Amino acid sequence: AEMKNHLTISNANMKRELKEIESKILHLLSKAQGNILDDEILINTLSQSKITSDEITTKVSEAEKTETAIDETREVYRKVATRASILFFCISDLAAVDPMYQYSLAWFINLFGRAMDGATQVTIIEKRIQNLNEYFTYSLYVNVCRSLFE
Repeated sequence: AEMKNHLTISNANMKRELKEIESKILHLLSKAQGNILDDEILINTLSQSKITSDEITTKVSEAEKTETAIDETREVYRKVATRASILFFCISDLAAVDPMYQYSLAWFINLFGRAMDGATQVTIIEKRIQNLNEYFTYSLYVNVCRSLFE
C-alpha cells in the first residue's frame, strides 16, 4: 500500500512538473519579440525542457507499469479480503444475540495479521489463498468460541 501511494504521489508530481514546463514555454513564446530563433533563453529553455520531459515521461511510464503490477497482485488476494469481510460482519451480528458478544475491528485486524503470518507459505498463489482462508477462518472460530458464554 505504501509503495502504491508513493507511486501515485510521484506520478502526480511528475505530471505537474510537465505542465509547469509547458506553461513556461508558452509564456516565453508569448513574450518573444522578433525572431524566436534569436532568443537564447527560449532556445535553452526548450532544449532543457525536452530533456526533462523525456526523463519524466520515461519515469511516469515505468511507474505506471509498476502500479499496474501492484494492482494485479492486489486483485489476486481479493478472495481473501472478501472472505474476511464476510466473517467480520458475521461476528459483528453476534452482538444482536447478546451485547456481550461485541468484537472490535482492531481485534479482528490483529487476528487477521496473525493469520497472515501463521498460514503456511507456498509459492502457488491459489494454494496460498486457500491456506489463508482456512487458517483465518479456523483461527477466528477458535477465538470466538473461546469468548462465547455457555
